[in-house]
Amino acid sequence: MNKLKLFSLLAALTLFVSCRLSPKSSGNPYEVMVVASDSVWNGYAGRALQEVLNKPMPMLPQEEPTFHVSHVEEKHYDRVTNLFRNIVIIDVNHTYSRVKYELQYDLFSSPQLVLTIHGPSEEAISISITQHTKYLINLFQNEELNREAQRLEDHHNIEFAKKVEEMFGCQMNIPTDLRKLKIGEDFIWASDDGLSTIQNICIYSFPYATQKIFTKKGYLNLRDKFMGDNIPGRNPGSKMQTNREFVSVKDKMIQGHYVQECRGLWEMSGEAMGGPYVSHSMVDTLNNRVIVVEGFVYAPNKMKRTMIRRLEAALYTLQLPKEKKEENK
Repeated sequence: MNKLKLFSLLAALTLFVSCRLSPKSSGNPYEVMVVASDSVWNGYAGRALQEVLNKPMPMLPQEEPTFHVSHVEEKHYDRVTNLFRNIVIIDVNHTYSRVKYELQYDLFSSPQLVLTIHGPSEEAISISITQHTKYLINLFQNEELNREAQRLEDHHNIEFAKKVEEMFGCQMNIPTDLRKLKIGEDFIWASDDGLSTIQNICIYSFPYATQKIFTKKGYLNLRDKFMGDNIPGRNPGSKMQTNREFVSVKDKMIQGHYVQECRGLWEMSGEAMGGPYVSHSMVDTLNNRVIVVEGFVYAPNKMKRTMIRRLEAALYTLQLPKEKKEENK
Protein backbone atom coordinates (compact mmCIF):
# COMPACT_ATOMS: atom_id res chain seq x y z
CA MET A 1 0.00 0.00 0.00
CA ASN A 2 1.43 3.35 -1.00
CA LYS A 3 1.68 6.12 1.54
CA LEU A 4 -1.83 7.35 2.20
CA LYS A 5 -2.66 10.83 0.92
CA LEU A 6 -5.12 12.15 3.42
CA PHE A 7 -5.15 15.79 2.38
CA SER A 8 -4.58 18.12 -0.56
CA LEU A 9 -2.24 21.07 -0.20
CA LEU A 10 -3.70 24.46 -0.93
CA ALA A 11 -2.97 25.41 -4.50
CA ALA A 12 -2.42 29.04 -3.53
CA LEU A 13 0.58 28.19 -1.39
CA THR A 14 4.11 28.00 -2.74
CA LEU A 15 5.64 24.69 -1.63
CA PHE A 16 9.11 23.29 -1.97
CA VAL A 17 9.52 19.60 -1.07
CA SER A 18 12.75 17.70 -0.54
CA CYS A 19 13.39 14.15 0.66
CA ARG A 20 16.48 12.20 1.67
CA LEU A 21 17.53 9.38 3.95
CA SER A 22 18.05 10.53 7.54
CA PRO A 23 18.47 9.23 11.12
CA LYS A 24 15.44 8.49 13.29
CA SER A 25 13.54 11.57 14.40
CA SER A 26 12.97 12.55 18.02
CA GLY A 27 9.81 13.65 19.81
CA ASN A 28 6.42 12.03 20.24
CA PRO A 29 3.44 11.96 17.87
CA TYR A 30 1.49 15.24 17.73
CA GLU A 31 4.39 17.27 19.09
CA VAL A 32 5.46 20.37 17.14
CA MET A 33 8.59 22.41 17.81
CA VAL A 34 8.60 26.06 16.71
CA VAL A 35 11.91 27.70 15.81
CA ALA A 36 11.81 31.47 16.25
CA SER A 37 13.44 34.27 18.20
CA ASP A 38 11.87 35.11 21.54
CA SER A 39 10.53 38.37 20.15
CA VAL A 40 8.81 36.59 17.23
CA TRP A 41 7.53 33.78 19.49
CA ASN A 42 5.97 36.31 21.85
CA GLY A 43 4.86 38.63 19.05
CA TYR A 44 2.06 38.59 16.47
CA ALA A 45 3.33 35.63 14.43
CA GLY A 46 4.25 33.41 17.38
CA ARG A 47 0.99 34.02 19.21
CA ALA A 48 -1.04 33.36 16.04
CA LEU A 49 0.75 30.02 15.53
CA GLN A 50 0.32 29.02 19.17
CA GLU A 51 -3.39 29.77 18.97
CA VAL A 52 -3.76 27.51 15.91
CA LEU A 53 -1.71 24.56 17.22
CA ASN A 54 -3.22 24.74 20.70
CA LYS A 55 -6.81 24.63 19.49
CA PRO A 56 -8.77 21.99 21.43
CA MET A 57 -9.14 18.70 19.61
CA PRO A 58 -12.86 18.11 19.01
CA MET A 59 -14.95 15.32 20.54
CA LEU A 60 -12.87 14.51 23.60
CA PRO A 61 -14.39 14.24 27.09
CA GLN A 62 -11.93 16.78 28.48
CA GLU A 63 -10.20 19.64 26.68
CA GLU A 64 -6.86 18.71 25.12
CA PRO A 65 -4.81 20.74 22.60
CA THR A 66 -4.55 19.35 19.08
CA PHE A 67 -0.74 19.40 19.41
CA HIS A 68 1.86 19.69 22.13
CA VAL A 69 3.86 22.80 21.21
CA SER A 70 7.40 23.69 22.26
CA HIS A 71 9.69 26.56 21.34
CA VAL A 72 13.41 26.90 20.67
CA GLU A 73 15.33 30.00 19.69
CA GLU A 74 17.14 30.06 16.38
CA LYS A 75 20.56 30.03 18.10
CA HIS A 76 19.66 26.70 19.75
CA TYR A 77 18.42 25.08 16.54
CA ASP A 78 21.30 22.66 16.00
CA ARG A 79 22.21 19.05 15.18
CA VAL A 80 20.22 17.84 18.20
CA THR A 81 17.06 19.92 17.99
CA ASN A 82 16.82 19.68 14.20
CA LEU A 83 16.08 15.94 14.54
CA PHE A 84 12.59 16.72 15.91
CA ARG A 85 9.73 15.03 14.01
CA ASN A 86 7.56 18.14 13.39
CA ILE A 87 9.18 21.57 13.05
CA VAL A 88 7.83 25.00 12.15
CA ILE A 89 10.36 27.75 11.39
CA ILE A 90 9.16 31.34 11.35
CA ASP A 91 11.35 33.38 8.99
CA VAL A 92 10.72 37.13 9.04
CA ASN A 93 12.62 38.87 6.25
CA HIS A 94 11.65 42.12 4.52
CA THR A 95 13.06 40.83 1.20
CA TYR A 96 9.95 38.67 0.77
CA SER A 97 7.04 40.33 -1.03
CA ARG A 98 4.47 37.90 0.37
CA VAL A 99 4.11 34.96 2.75
CA LYS A 100 5.42 31.64 1.44
CA TYR A 101 5.12 28.14 2.92
CA GLU A 102 8.06 25.79 2.34
CA LEU A 103 7.66 22.07 3.07
CA GLN A 104 10.61 19.72 3.51
CA TYR A 105 10.30 16.02 4.34
CA ASP A 106 12.98 13.98 6.15
CA LEU A 107 15.40 16.90 5.96
CA PHE A 108 17.48 16.01 9.04
CA SER A 109 15.75 12.86 10.33
CA SER A 110 12.98 10.42 9.46
CA PRO A 111 10.05 10.63 9.68
CA GLN A 112 10.17 14.41 9.73
CA LEU A 113 8.22 17.36 8.40
CA VAL A 114 9.76 20.81 8.45
CA LEU A 115 7.52 23.74 7.57
CA THR A 116 9.17 27.13 7.09
CA ILE A 117 6.89 30.14 6.97
CA HIS A 118 8.64 33.00 5.14
CA GLY A 119 7.17 36.49 5.26
CA PRO A 120 8.02 40.19 5.01
CA SER A 121 6.74 41.00 8.51
CA GLU A 122 5.34 39.45 11.65
CA GLU A 123 1.98 41.01 10.93
CA ALA A 124 1.81 39.51 7.43
CA ILE A 125 2.78 36.07 8.75
CA SER A 126 0.27 36.35 11.58
CA ILE A 127 -2.58 37.15 9.18
CA SER A 128 -1.60 34.28 6.87
CA ILE A 129 -1.38 31.77 9.74
CA THR A 130 -4.87 32.71 10.90
CA GLN A 131 -6.24 32.44 7.35
CA HIS A 132 -4.72 28.99 6.94
CA THR A 133 -5.70 27.54 10.31
CA LYS A 134 -7.36 24.45 8.82
CA TYR A 135 -4.45 23.82 6.44
CA LEU A 136 -1.86 23.95 9.23
CA ILE A 137 -3.81 21.64 11.54
CA ASN A 138 -4.51 19.13 8.75
CA LEU A 139 -0.92 19.24 7.55
CA PHE A 140 0.64 17.91 10.76
CA GLN A 141 -2.37 15.90 11.88
CA ASN A 142 -2.58 13.94 8.64
CA GLU A 143 1.16 13.51 8.48
CA GLU A 144 1.03 11.75 11.86
CA LEU A 145 -1.88 9.57 10.69
CA ASN A 146 0.14 8.64 7.60
CA ARG A 147 3.16 7.72 9.70
CA GLU A 148 1.21 5.42 12.01
CA ALA A 149 -0.63 3.78 9.11
CA GLN A 150 2.72 3.16 7.40
CA ARG A 151 4.19 1.72 10.59
CA LEU A 152 1.26 -0.68 10.90
CA GLU A 153 2.15 -2.22 7.54
CA ASP A 154 5.22 -3.82 9.13
CA HIS A 155 4.04 -4.14 12.75
CA HIS A 156 0.43 -5.25 13.17
CA ASN A 157 -1.69 -7.90 14.86
CA ILE A 158 -1.45 -10.82 12.44
CA GLU A 159 -4.15 -12.90 14.17
CA PHE A 160 -6.64 -10.03 13.88
CA ALA A 161 -5.72 -9.53 10.21
CA LYS A 162 -6.39 -13.23 9.51
CA LYS A 163 -9.77 -13.09 11.28
CA VAL A 164 -10.80 -9.98 9.33
CA GLU A 165 -9.79 -11.71 6.09
CA GLU A 166 -11.73 -14.81 7.07
CA MET A 167 -14.89 -13.05 8.28
CA PHE A 168 -15.14 -10.04 5.96
CA GLY A 169 -12.73 -10.68 3.09
CA CYS A 170 -11.03 -7.39 4.00
CA GLN A 171 -7.52 -6.44 4.99
CA MET A 172 -6.88 -4.27 8.02
CA ASN A 173 -3.87 -3.58 10.24
CA ILE A 174 -4.14 -2.75 13.94
CA PRO A 175 -1.51 -2.28 16.68
CA THR A 176 0.12 -5.46 18.01
CA ASP A 177 -0.82 -4.68 21.63
CA LEU A 178 -4.53 -5.10 20.84
CA ARG A 179 -4.31 -8.84 21.43
CA LYS A 180 -7.62 -9.75 23.11
CA LEU A 181 -10.19 -10.79 20.51
CA LYS A 182 -13.94 -11.32 20.84
CA ILE A 183 -15.83 -12.72 17.88
CA GLY A 184 -19.55 -12.19 17.32
CA GLU A 185 -21.91 -12.48 14.37
CA ASP A 186 -20.38 -10.30 11.64
CA PHE A 187 -18.54 -8.55 14.48
CA ILE A 188 -14.96 -8.64 15.78
CA TRP A 189 -13.61 -6.69 18.76
CA ALA A 190 -9.92 -6.32 19.61
CA SER A 191 -8.62 -4.67 22.79
CA ASP A 192 -5.40 -4.39 24.74
CA ASP A 193 -4.62 -5.84 28.16
CA GLY A 194 -4.80 -2.49 29.95
CA LEU A 195 -6.39 -2.14 33.38
CA SER A 196 -6.81 1.60 33.82
CA THR A 197 -6.48 2.26 30.06
CA ILE A 198 -8.17 0.21 27.35
CA GLN A 199 -7.80 0.82 23.61
CA ASN A 200 -10.20 -0.93 21.24
CA ILE A 201 -10.86 -1.60 17.55
CA CYS A 202 -14.13 -3.05 16.21
CA ILE A 203 -15.23 -4.06 12.73
CA TYR A 204 -18.74 -5.14 11.77
CA SER A 205 -20.94 -5.39 8.68
CA PHE A 206 -24.60 -5.44 7.66
CA PRO A 207 -26.51 -5.49 4.35
CA TYR A 208 -26.69 -2.23 2.41
CA ALA A 209 -30.41 -1.55 1.99
CA THR A 210 -30.82 2.21 1.73
CA GLN A 211 -28.86 5.47 1.74
CA LYS A 212 -30.69 6.44 4.94
CA ILE A 213 -28.14 4.47 6.93
CA PHE A 214 -25.65 7.22 6.08
CA THR A 215 -27.74 9.90 7.77
CA LYS A 216 -26.78 10.89 11.28
CA LYS A 217 -29.90 9.28 12.78
CA GLY A 218 -29.44 6.11 10.75
CA TYR A 219 -25.81 5.80 11.79
CA LEU A 220 -26.54 6.33 15.49
CA ASN A 221 -29.35 3.76 15.55
CA LEU A 222 -27.16 1.12 13.90
CA ARG A 223 -24.15 1.91 16.07
CA ASP A 224 -26.17 1.56 19.28
CA LYS A 225 -27.56 -1.77 18.07
CA PHE A 226 -24.26 -3.38 17.07
CA MET A 227 -22.12 -1.98 19.87
CA GLY A 228 -24.85 -2.53 22.47
CA ASP A 229 -25.38 -6.15 21.41
CA ASN A 230 -21.67 -6.99 21.38
CA ILE A 231 -20.06 -4.86 24.11
CA PRO A 232 -21.70 -5.37 27.51
CA GLY A 233 -20.90 -3.41 30.63
CA ARG A 234 -19.80 -4.76 33.99
CA ASN A 235 -23.27 -4.60 35.55
CA PRO A 236 -26.16 -6.83 34.46
CA GLY A 237 -28.09 -5.24 31.61
CA SER A 238 -25.47 -2.54 31.04
CA LYS A 239 -24.29 -2.02 27.46
CA MET A 240 -22.44 0.44 25.26
CA GLN A 241 -24.41 3.32 23.78
CA THR A 242 -23.72 6.64 22.08
CA ASN A 243 -23.87 9.97 23.87
CA ARG A 244 -26.05 11.66 21.26
CA GLU A 245 -25.28 15.18 22.48
CA PHE A 246 -21.70 14.86 21.26
CA VAL A 247 -21.59 13.45 17.72
CA SER A 248 -19.92 14.81 14.59
CA VAL A 249 -20.70 13.24 11.20
CA LYS A 250 -18.65 14.10 8.12
CA ASP A 251 -18.51 12.80 4.53
CA LYS A 252 -15.00 12.13 3.21
CA MET A 253 -13.23 10.53 0.27
CA ILE A 254 -10.44 8.15 1.29
CA GLN A 255 -8.42 6.27 -1.33
CA GLY A 256 -11.15 6.96 -3.88
CA HIS A 257 -13.99 5.65 -1.70
CA TYR A 258 -16.84 7.46 0.02
CA VAL A 259 -16.49 7.22 3.80
CA GLN A 260 -18.78 8.47 6.53
CA GLU A 261 -16.55 9.58 9.39
CA CYS A 262 -18.14 9.87 12.82
CA ARG A 263 -16.63 11.15 16.04
CA GLY A 264 -18.19 11.38 19.43
CA LEU A 265 -18.44 10.05 22.94
CA TRP A 266 -19.60 6.59 24.04
CA GLU A 267 -20.89 5.55 27.45
CA MET A 268 -22.09 2.48 29.31
CA SER A 269 -25.75 2.55 30.34
CA GLY A 270 -26.07 2.53 34.13
CA GLU A 271 -22.31 2.87 34.67
CA ALA A 272 -19.77 5.66 35.06
CA MET A 273 -17.79 4.58 32.00
CA GLY A 274 -17.20 6.33 28.73
CA GLY A 275 -14.73 7.92 26.36
CA PRO A 276 -14.10 9.07 22.79
CA TYR A 277 -14.58 7.07 19.59
CA VAL A 278 -14.06 7.54 15.86
CA SER A 279 -15.53 5.37 13.09
CA HIS A 280 -15.47 4.94 9.31
CA SER A 281 -18.45 3.49 7.44
CA MET A 282 -18.24 2.53 3.76
CA VAL A 283 -20.04 0.40 1.19
CA ASP A 284 -18.54 -2.89 0.06
CA THR A 285 -20.09 -2.84 -3.42
CA LEU A 286 -18.79 -6.31 -4.27
CA ASN A 287 -20.92 -7.85 -1.51
CA ASN A 288 -23.63 -5.15 -1.22
CA ARG A 289 -22.97 -4.50 2.44
CA VAL A 290 -21.70 -1.76 4.74
CA ILE A 291 -18.42 -2.22 6.57
CA VAL A 292 -17.90 -0.20 9.76
CA VAL A 293 -14.56 0.13 11.55
CA GLU A 294 -14.33 1.92 14.88
CA GLY A 295 -11.72 2.78 17.45
CA PHE A 296 -12.66 3.74 21.01
CA VAL A 297 -10.77 4.46 24.21
CA TYR A 298 -11.45 4.03 27.90
CA ALA A 299 -8.84 5.97 29.89
CA PRO A 300 -10.28 7.74 32.95
CA ASN A 301 -8.17 10.62 34.29
CA LYS A 302 -5.75 10.35 31.35
CA MET A 303 -5.20 12.33 28.17
CA LYS A 304 -6.79 10.59 25.20
CA ARG A 305 -5.80 12.62 22.14
CA THR A 306 -2.84 10.51 21.05
CA MET A 307 -4.55 7.22 21.91
CA ILE A 308 -7.64 7.91 19.79
CA ARG A 309 -5.52 9.25 16.92
CA ARG A 310 -3.42 6.09 17.01
CA LEU A 311 -6.54 3.99 16.62
CA GLU A 312 -7.86 6.31 13.93
CA ALA A 313 -4.75 5.66 11.84
CA ALA A 314 -5.61 1.95 11.85
CA LEU A 315 -9.02 2.73 10.31
CA TYR A 316 -7.27 4.13 7.24
CA THR A 317 -5.57 0.78 6.57
CA LEU A 318 -8.87 -0.97 5.75
CA GLN A 319 -8.97 -2.42 2.23
CA LEU A 320 -12.30 -3.68 0.90
CA PRO A 321 -12.55 -6.99 -1.02
CA LYS A 322 -12.93 -5.25 -4.39
CA GLU A 323 -9.72 -3.29 -3.79
CA LYS A 324 -7.80 -6.48 -3.05
CA LYS A 325 -9.23 -8.21 -6.13
CA GLU A 326 -8.12 -5.35 -8.38
CA GLU A 327 -4.60 -5.32 -6.89
CA ASN A 328 -4.18 -9.04 -7.63
CA LYS A 329 -5.01 -8.73 -11.35
